[in-house]
Amino acid sequence: MGVLNSAIQLGHHFDEYVWFNGTIIRNMKNHLLQNKCAQYRAPQIAKAKGIYPYYKAIESEQDTLVKIGGKDVLMFSSNSYLGLSNDPRLKEAAKAAIDKYGTSCSGSRFLNGTLDIHVELEDKLASLVGKDGALCFSTGFQVNLGVVSALCGRNDYLLLDRLNHASIIEGSRLAFGKSLKYAHNDMGSLEKCLQQCEPESVKLIVADGVFSMEGDIVPLPEMVELAEKYDAEIMLDDAHSIGVLGHQGRGTADHFGLTDKVDLIMGTFSKSLGSLGGFIAADADIINYLKHNARSLIFSASMPPSNVAAVSRAIDIMLDEPERIQHLWDVSNYARKQFKERGFDTGCSETPIIPLFVRNSEKAFWLCSRLLEDGVFVTPVIAPAVPEKDVLIRFALMATHTYGQVDEAIDKITKAFKIAEIL
Repeated sequence: MGVLNSAIQLGHHFDEYVWFNGTIIRNMKNHLLQNKCAQYRAPQIAKAKGIYPYYKAIESEQDTLVKIGGKDVLMFSSNSYLGLSNDPRLKEAAKAAIDKYGTSCSGSRFLNGTLDIHVELEDKLASLVGKDGALCFSTGFQVNLGVVSALCGRNDYLLLDRLNHASIIEGSRLAFGKSLKYAHNDMGSLEKCLQQCEPESVKLIVADGVFSMEGDIVPLPEMVELAEKYDAEIMLDDAHSIGVLGHQGRGTADHFGLTDKVDLIMGTFSKSLGSLGGFIAADADIINYLKHNARSLIFSASMPPSNVAAVSRAIDIMLDEPERIQHLWDVSNYARKQFKERGFDTGCSETPIIPLFVRNSEKAFWLCSRLLEDGVFVTPVIAPAVPEKDVLIRFALMATHTYGQVDEAIDKITKAFKIAEIL
């Protein structure tokens, strides 16, 4: 113990020593990874200022009113657009599936992880979005990761909106082909990118249907014209469109009446459909190819039975209760109108996602912390999710929000923005 005592007397940290063969010796490892990570101090700085906005522990169901720190808080940050996350019918379906199938499939879809209810759900999804077939993944992120990387080969092209979701970007990084980014929703910029592509190569345009932070919609008719002109295919990420756009919530392509012009439609289950997972829908040949080449499907465990059953029940409810979607739009349009009348910059939002532009990260953090104390849960969106000049607070509506809840939240947000000298 003499070496250790001497080390303590000299002020050495105990981690600098290791026990080896019955002897304490000096650990000469440099801990390069730990040192690198230790230099990342942004969260600690925000916490020290009392404005750290992330990882807030919610102590209740995901609904318009949640409990945080024992206090009721209005939720305006959820993606549960149809308000189904706490619906008793989804809970019953999930419980019944657990009773019949257990809690896990204990394997990938490729091997032992396909249940009859997976196949039934895929048939229902294909019918919902008007395609030959569909394929379920364990998360929406895995859908884009696996599909984008699998479909873009070495001599192929990906054409990506600059504000696409991170999962699409990550999929493009795994693809062997070339990625070209065009300015957000700018079809002139997209055409310039298409002109750079080899005419005989596969050209896949990938874009969000509804952009998750800005709340605007892809200009699909113009995109379809360019795809036909340059012999390109289109893949839409409808994570924030299913349950929101189109007849009975069928998505962006249905909203524009262009389902037959869109080659692949992706969606998630963690937003409008109150569960977890994702899907891709396309023609039979594309689905067959992805079943055997999308690595994030083949090498991941499949969706648990409870999630599958909950999604299937959610689709039934969405189709049977159109008034749910109608109220979502009514309350969203009401909120957007109120914000604009009070002088908020809401950008180009057209959907239940309403950005409140702050254009300063520290102010956005302060506002979210202040509002949480005042009983309103909203979240900041900062770089790299958006450019620093476009930092915003994301205000999202659910079909279960009341006008009274919206009024209360907007009053409190207005007060906070005035204090921050943004209004």
